[in-house]
Amino acid sequence: MPHRANHRLLGRDRELEALDRLLREVRGGASRVLVLRGEAGVGKSVLLDHLAGRAAPLQTVYAAGVEAEADFAYSALQRLCAPLLPHLDRLPAVQQDALRVAFGLSAGRPPEMLLLGIAVLGLFAEAAAGSPLVCLVDDAQCIDLMSQRILAFVGRRLDAEAVALVFAERTADGEGAEALSGLPELPLRGLADADARTLLDSVLPGPVDARVRDRIVAETGGNPLALLELPRGLSPAELAFGFGGPGAGPLATRVEDGFRRRVDALPADTRALLLVAAVEPVGDAPLLWHALRLLGIGIEAAAPAEAADLITLGAPVRFRHPLVRSAVWRGADAAALRAAHRALAEATDAGRDPDRRAWHRAHAAVGPDEEVAAALERSADRALARGGRAAAATFLERAAALTPGPGERARRALAAAGAHLAAGLPARVPDLLAAAELGPLEPLQSADAGRLRAKASAMTGPGFGAVQPLLDVVDRLRDLDPAAARETCLAAFGAGIWAGRHDPDGLRRAAESARGLPPGDETTGVFLRALVTWTTDGPAAAFPLLADALGRLSDGEDLTVLWPAANAAVELGDLRAWLDITGRAVRSARTTGTLSVLSTALPYRAASLGYAGRFPEAWDLLAEAAPIEEAAGVATSMVSTALLTAYQGRERPALELLGAMEREGERRGLGRLTAMAACARAVLHNGLGNYPLAMEAALRGAEYQDLVVHNWTCSELVEAATRAGHPDVAARARERLDDWARAGTPWALGSQAVAEALTAGPAAAEDRYLAAVGHFGRGGLRVFETRTRLLFGEWLRRQNRRAQARTELRAAHEAALEIGMEAYAERARRELLATGETVRKRTVGTPVLTPQEARIARLAAGGHPNAEIGAQLFLSPRTVEWHLRKVFAKLGVSSRREIEAAFAGP
Repeated sequence: MPHRANHRLLGRDRELEALDRLLREVRGGASRVLVLRGEAGVGKSVLLDHLAGRAAPLQTVYAAGVEAEADFAYSALQRLCAPLLPHLDRLPAVQQDALRVAFGLSAGRPPEMLLLGIAVLGLFAEAAAGSPLVCLVDDAQCIDLMSQRILAFVGRRLDAEAVALVFAERTADGEGAEALSGLPELPLRGLADADARTLLDSVLPGPVDARVRDRIVAETGGNPLALLELPRGLSPAELAFGFGGPGAGPLATRVEDGFRRRVDALPADTRALLLVAAVEPVGDAPLLWHALRLLGIGIEAAAPAEAADLITLGAPVRFRHPLVRSAVWRGADAAALRAAHRALAEATDAGRDPDRRAWHRAHAAVGPDEEVAAALERSADRALARGGRAAAATFLERAAALTPGPGERARRALAAAGAHLAAGLPARVPDLLAAAELGPLEPLQSADAGRLRAKASAMTGPGFGAVQPLLDVVDRLRDLDPAAARETCLAAFGAGIWAGRHDPDGLRRAAESARGLPPGDETTGVFLRALVTWTTDGPAAAFPLLADALGRLSDGEDLTVLWPAANAAVELGDLRAWLDITGRAVRSARTTGTLSVLSTALPYRAASLGYAGRFPEAWDLLAEAAPIEEAAGVATSMVSTALLTAYQGRERPALELLGAMEREGERRGLGRLTAMAACARAVLHNGLGNYPLAMEAALRGAEYQDLVVHNWTCSELVEAATRAGHPDVAARARERLDDWARAGTPWALGSQAVAEALTAGPAAAEDRYLAAVGHFGRGGLRVFETRTRLLFGEWLRRQNRRAQARTELRAAHEAALEIGMEAYAERARRELLATGETVRKRTVGTPVLTPQEARIARLAAGGHPNAEIGAQLFLSPRTVEWHLRKVFAKLGVSSRREIEAAFAGP
């Protein structure tokens, strides 16, 4: 990276100390991440340069974002990782393959972003094994989207690898790149007045009145680059008028304008040289000189640019500042820009770098050009083969714009819309579809356009209003592609289930649409028939169809059926099937790095483990889901987190979470979220013994028959209403559970038995409690088995059968403590005290292990090797090893075999 004069570090003592501290910690074996944020010219690059110099002799790798290169997938990441590739063979094979495919070094399955993130994390760790590694990324706001997301993911997972990852990011109005938000930052502001005056004095052409100097400092806000550049070429008299008169633009624009004036004063060939360098994003000196020769420009044109301190023509070619590049680029006329791109396209080897050649040819094109458009489409195909969906979308969009034929133009615009949607970027989809629909579309293409529009709409607004656009597409696909019509109709059911009470007619409309489709025997078709029956004939009539659909699932089943399959298992009350489905989904998604599936599968799996009474494992999965949700831009774990927190009985954090869920449900029209919040609120208040509040919440939740949630809520309502003195309300809720019992599963039968025990007379209650305990025990539903024993013990005490009550209450108390159901454990403790039993109130001390150490310890005790633990927790194997050493020391053990006996979860 280029070196800059030390006077640019004036007034940066605080920042220099922070960077020195970072290096000390990395040399000591820690990993540190930092984002230097500030406006253009404030000194971010200078500090990165200083850090690179101070880091010697440590390994240092560097990449800089260039706006012109932002369309190329993984371009910045590849430059950063290129010096580290000799360590690639040390990674697991699947991670090696992912990086080789992404970097175009070999062919293979397009890697998912999550897998690439883990692979880069591992590569950094392996590179740092011999000597600490310093990774510097300048102008991070300009790097390609995939590089930005992957490096941000890595930054959030670095721990103890002896790696420094430092970004410099230009902000506009204080806002930076969304992907880097939340990482540790060091904001850079203008220099203090005294330092700013000193720096200004170093470049002033002569004595200047103190008031003029103060005015210049004030107008530049102490920005070092502005202080150095804006006075250049101005006399003391001209400086007296300042820089910020009427109509003056932002500071960066004024500095850029200053650079542009300096460029305009150069000879024509020198300006052309700068323009070719500005639109060549890599800084490839041989390529630059080849293109200049094609333009008839010789090496002598470089001297004026270097003398003006605008560019360094070394290897690589570097501009003095990114604003110089943008000044050259924006100041050129269209014909000159096309000529520069044309020369670079001709100079670029078509066999070695076909994508950059196509990109330059596209920018050189005057009008539609089928040959260039076809080349861009091939570039899109190569980007997709490497997993670069966002880059493919950009290539396809440009290809469509350059396509002369209306039919091909429409096809490419449609493909661009699909690529944008696959990349999770729905904002451009409506405009691209509008462009596609201007050309002739085949009926199937037209239906596909409607499907993409509906999916983009559902992605940005998944609640109320998401159902009908999908159903409109179903009608258009019915005769053209029945299988696609069924898949789209299943998506409409999903939208209707999430909309819930906010679109109470949505499921009925989906069922009517599905009835008009040809039946399908594939898994999607079977689930669709089951949902139609559930909607039109009631849940009980659908139970055989749901069970049949679950029975058809195979190990190699498409993970897109995860959502209906998991919901079918829970609607039936089959916890073992729920555990099996979510377990398979998590394993498969981890293996392939399928981020979109894993972000859903982990919270579903966590909820299933919660009902099995395996709270520590559930919390581990939710912790694992957090960085994935950040990377995917979703928040699917809110429901599972709220349920577990409610079962723990932690009132304040639970109520905060539930309030957030309710607000989100209302804001986005997600009735299912509202229903889940009501159910979890009832769980919380039942555990705390606040029965009127529990009944109020459960009544609100039960107003609409949500799939899955309704049965859970009715169970809470029976308990709450009985204890609150409303037997009529409890009886009506019990009747709904009678219908659920027709599923014949332990969960459904156990819930019915508990409801009957709570609402029946003394003669029948005992048998029903015992039956419920048996059902829940057979079904592996430890949470409900524990709650039932608590209810049974409370009933026995009220029947003055204290000895028997103690047996049930003691079992409930011990199980609740072991699971982590703190409120229910406290309820059992109070009941035991009422029987005359002496029970100490549990005091929760500081855990021996941190949550991260506890997760690693559990996995190590289960026989998982470090590489597998790292892949599962998104840590490098070296970080896992570091944590295990701490676990061994804290638990006083010397091997993994001893952990299980010594370790008690948090």
